Parts: sequence; structure tokens; C-alpha cells
Amino acid sequence: MKYKVKEIYYTLQGEGANVGRPAVFCRFTGCNLWSGLNADRSRALCQFCDTDFIGTDGPGGGEFASAEELARHIGEVWPDGDFDDERFVVLTGGEPLLQVDDEVIRALHDEGFEVGVETNGTIRTPSGIDWICVSPKYGAKCVVKSGHELKFVFPQDGDDPARYEELDFQHFFLQPMDGPQKERNVDMAVEYCLQNPKWRLSLQTHKLVGLR
Repeated sequence: MKYKVKEIYYTLQGEGANVGRPAVFCRFTGCNLWSGLNADRSRALCQFCDTDFIGTDGPGGGEFASAEELARHIGEVWPDGDFDDERFVVLTGGEPLLQVDDEVIRALHDEGFEVGVETNGTIRTPSGIDWICVSPKYGAKCVVKSGHELKFVFPQDGDDPARYEELDFQHFFLQPMDGPQKERNVDMAVEYCLQNPKWRLSLQTHKLVGLR
């Protein structure tokens, strides 16, 4: 199987429970909730995505003929030095589970990586993933009902975070939706967390400090 990747880069995780943790991000092309084209946004199930996941032309991106080739490439992005015990990769998109399979997970483990995934929850996860973050989108059926963190972009018209509270996750985060109403959305998310202590606030700190 060939794997199509938009970009691969080393940065700090900017969101959720692993905020501030160094990681290699591997962004796969494609998504099942939006084509990525602005012309299709009004018809998309997810209309607020701000990520470019089209093509393979980003830094470190390309087509990889095997899981081993992809894992080796990801390993080359991790910094040199005595840091192998800290190796962490985040598989994201788009929707990474359109491509991520058992072979990718196994190859990354062989490279010494702890493997995290950021998914919209519409596709069942392969076994062996070490950290599962689900970000459900209104109108799309969430079939991944357990994991490490559930990150709800807030607010979403027609949806209520309380609908997900009985799912089996260790952490529940509200992340204010970016865009022209960001300040209002932050205030609303803060108030919701104060009124519903099961939820914690997640900010996109990478944007605050100028990271990718």
C-alpha cells in the first residue's frame, strides 16, 4: 500500500493533554468529511476545518511505498541526541485513519515511537495506537467511543458536548473554534467548563507562540 502524506515536521504539540510535548507530526492527505476545497465547504460535514491536507507538496511530504519507508522518514525528522526514549509521533490529517493501518503502527513502534492519532472518530482505530484523540464533528457518526482524550471544537451548531460525556475517555476538552468569532468562542468555552467541571479548556497554544 502507498501512503500519501501532506507534510511531516517536528514541533511541540499545541493542544490537549500532551500540550508542550515535542512530537513529529505526520499529516496524511484526504478526509471523509470535506474535500479540502473551499468550493465544497458549504456542502461539507465539517465546515470549520482550517487545515491544508490536499496533495503531498508540504515539507517532508510525499508518497511512501511502504510503512517501513514512511516510518524511517519520520525517524529521520526526530532530533539527534540521547532522546530516543522520548520519541512521539502524532498521525493527523485530514483524517489519518483513511490510510493508517496495522503495518504503519508496527513500523513506527519498530522505530521506537510512541504513536498518537488525531481522528474525527468516524473510522475504527487499528490496534496498537498508544494515544487516541477524537474530535467529533456534528452530523458525522462517532464510532470511536473510547480513547485517551475527546476534544470537542466549541461551539458546533446543533451539537452539545454533554452528548459525549458517557463515552470512555480519560480527558474531555473543549477547544474554542478559531475564526472571526474566536474571542466570543473562548469566553463561551471558559463559561461552559466552569459550569461543567468534567470539561477542561484546550487552547491552540502553537498558534499563540507562532509554531506550526
